[in-house]
Amino acid sequence: MNIHEYQGKDLLRQYGVSVPKGHVAFSIAEAVEAAKKLGSDVVVVKAQIHAGGRGKAGGVKVAKNLDEVRTYAEDLLGKKLVTHQTGPEGKEVKRLLIEEGCDIQKEYYIGFVVDRATSKVVLMASSEGGMEIEEVAARTPEKIYKEYIDPVVGLAPFQARRIAFKMNIPKKSVNEAVKFMLGLYKVFVEKDCSIAEINPLVLTGDGSVMALDAKLNFDSNALFRHPELLEYRDLDEEDPKEIEASKYDLSYISLDGNIGCMVNGAGLAMATMDIIKYYGGQPANFLDVGGGATAEKVAEAFKIILSDPKVKGIFVNIFGGIMKCDIIATGVVEAAKQVGLSVPLVVRLEGTNVELGKQILQESGLNIIAANSMAEGAEKIVSLVG
Repeated sequence: MNIHEYQGKDLLRQYGVSVPKGHVAFSIAEAVEAAKKLGSDVVVVKAQIHAGGRGKAGGVKVAKNLDEVRTYAEDLLGKKLVTHQTGPEGKEVKRLLIEEGCDIQKEYYIGFVVDRATSKVVLMASSEGGMEIEEVAARTPEKIYKEYIDPVVGLAPFQARRIAFKMNIPKKSVNEAVKFMLGLYKVFVEKDCSIAEINPLVLTGDGSVMALDAKLNFDSNALFRHPELLEYRDLDEEDPKEIEASKYDLSYISLDGNIGCMVNGAGLAMATMDIIKYYGGQPANFLDVGGGATAEKVAEAFKIILSDPKVKGIFVNIFGGIMKCDIIATGVVEAAKQVGLSVPLVVRLEGTNVELGKQILQESGLNIIAANSMAEGAEKIVSLVG
C-alpha cells in the first residue's frame, strides 16, 4: 500500500524523525490558510499523488508570498500531472502539501528496502541525493553505500555512523544523522514497510538533518496488524478494478492490453502473460484467484475482467491442485450468464476434477472455446482477438 508524502511525514514525526512543518490542503482556500498558519517567508506548494518525479513534472512550486501560494494552488489542483511513473495518462492532483521552506545546504539520499538475496533489510545511502538519484545509481553505482542489517540486532549505531561518514555529512551533524537513520529504521520495522525512502535528505544552514520528501510503502500482507495505516489509504489513487478485487482477496493488477487473464497461482499467471505475449497478444491484467477460491469468488473475478472496456477476449488458464476445476467452471458460467458474455472466451483446465469442469462448461450453453494446453489456449485467444 502506498501513501502520500504528507502522510509519510506525519508518521515520521510520530517517531521523532525530523521533517519540515506542513499542512495538507484540498482547496485553494485551504492552501492559503495553511500558508498563513506556517508564517514562513518561503512556502513550498507540493502536488500529492502516488508517483515520483513530481518536481520534474512541475508539481513542486516555491512561493514567496500568499498571492503566489494561491496562484500555484489554482494551477496544480485538478491538473493531470504526468511523470515517469504515472505513464502518459498522468494522475489528477486532488490535494496539496503546503510546507515551510528550508535553507538547503546539501541534498542526500537515504532508503531502507528488503534485500531478497540476503533476506535482510538494507540501508542504502548516497551523497548525491535529489531528482537525479536514479541516474547516480545507474552511472556511478560506487556512490551508493549499503549496510546490511542483522534482523536480530537491528540497525546498529556504528552502522549508521559509518554511512554518515561515507556520505560526507559534516562532523557536527553526524549524531543528528545517526538519530535520523535509527528513527527511520524503527518506522520501517514496526510498520512493516516494504520501502522507506527519503529523497532528498537535506542538511540545512543551521546543521539540522531532515526529510524534505518521504516515500513510505507498506506490505499489504501485514496490514491486518496495522489498522491505523488503512486510514491513510487514498482510493482515488487506485484503479477501481483493483479496489473491487481487494474486497474479494483477489490479486489483480490492471495492464494495458486487451486479453483478460484469469489464472490460479502467481507463477502460472506470469507464465500465462508471457505466452500471450509470445503469440503476439497483449495481456489486459494479472489476476490470481488463489488456491482456495469459491465459485462466488471466481464469478467476481470474471466480472472485474469484463468491467475493463479494453478487454476484447478472455483466457482462463487453471491448473487444479487445491483449486478444483469444477469450481472454476461453475464460477465462470455463473459470471458469464450474469454479465452477458460478448467477447471470445478460451478456457484451459487441467488437474483435480478436470472432466467434471469440462462437462460443466460444455453443458452451459455458452460459446466457450476449450483448449488442451496453455500454448493452444494462448494461440487461440490471440487469434480470436486479432
